[in-house]
Amino acid sequence: MPTSAQLKRSTLIAALTAIALLVTIVIPSEYAIDPTGAGRILGLTRMGEIKTQLATEAAADEAAMVAKATAPRLSQAAVPQELAARLERIETLLVELSADAPAQASAAQDDLSVSNITPENVAPVAQETVAVATAPAEKQDEMTISLAPGEGAEVKLVMRQGARANYAWTVDGGGVNFDMHGDGGGQSASYEKGRGVPGAEGALEAAFDGNHGWFWRNRGTTNITVILRTNGDYSEIKRVL
Repeated sequence: MPTSAQLKRSTLIAALTAIALLVTIVIPSEYAIDPTGAGRILGLTRMGEIKTQLATEAAADEAAMVAKATAPRLSQAAVPQELAARLERIETLLVELSADAPAQASAAQDDLSVSNITPENVAPVAQETVAVATAPAEKQDEMTISLAPGEGAEVKLVMRQGARANYAWTVDGGGVNFDMHGDGGGQSASYEKGRGVPGAEGALEAAFDGNHGWFWRNRGTTNITVILRTNGDYSEIKRVL
């Protein structure tokens, strides 16, 4: 039978072994915490980093789904207010156009006296002016983004509701996980997602006024480059992450 001293020594050895395994294997592989450096040598710290990133992304996806489900809908009373605001902006643009073209206004006054003004001769002029005032401004941009392993980036287009923008992006050196989504004014939308994708193209139509674009993350082991090309009806392109 072992003596009391032998039992104490065996217990101490077991406790020290458990602590060593906890510090060098369990904590680095589960939480990416490596106080001794052994986890990085064994490749366990990278495993912990991947687990932590996946947990963070899963929490972010769940939060986005909850926010989308609970986002306030536009009330019926807000629709006429928005329409009135747009009509007011159009009226302001018409006033500015009239101020910038006094010669055309003078010629029109000579050609159309008060007695000759009818709906038939006023309508074409009004339609042409409104078309000029509301014509969307076409933009065209190209952006190059380098991503190290595990690194992410986000690019957004500032767009009005119903505006459309064509896009095409490719990955040089591998594939990426991506999420095409939008946010603004307390609203959010998810358009498309993918994993390990080498590129994509199409048309993005804004579901509401706000920021709409892409989030990419490099899940590979080598550096990659994302090349994004856009053109269409948006006021600004910006990298937010």
